[in-house]
Amino acid sequence: MAKSYVKFEVSKEVSNKALEAIRVARQGGSVKKGVNEVTKSIERNMSSLVIIAEDVEPEEVVMHLPTLCEQRKIAYVYVPTKLALGQALGINVPCTAASIDKAAGADGMVKEVISKVSGKETPAEQKSAEPKEKKEQKKPEKKAEPEKKHNSEENKKE
Repeated sequence: MAKSYVKFEVSKEVSNKALEAIRVARQGGSVKKGVNEVTKSIERNMSSLVIIAEDVEPEEVVMHLPTLCEQRKIAYVYVPTKLALGQALGINVPCTAASIDKAAGADGMVKEVISKVSGKETPAEQKSAEPKEKKEQKKPEKKAEPEKKHNSEENKKE
């Protein structure tokens, strides 16, 4: 049965990437664990990504997090179980929510998760998807500019 606070489904690939981002960020960055810490982090606009477990009982414990994230324009994602989230955080108990404040070495992973959740491409994906025609159009313009300068310099010499 779907929980009322789960507003969208997350693919297994994205949830695994989010868990991996937590593993990397906890080593060199700043990660908050638990609903109270995550709520404070969101309210202070320190979070770059919030991760919420889908199997929280009672639901009311984390029900406010998605709304709070949307108000503050902070990306959030769901993971299947609180046990998996706790393990990713390196603790021996389940965890209902986590926040990545400073990603350190996980910047790329965090941006990738955010782009997949929001439906937007990352800048690297946009560059690779850019049509070749646009790239070719830019090159002649650059070549034409130095020629004009060169011609104007020759005119000044004569």
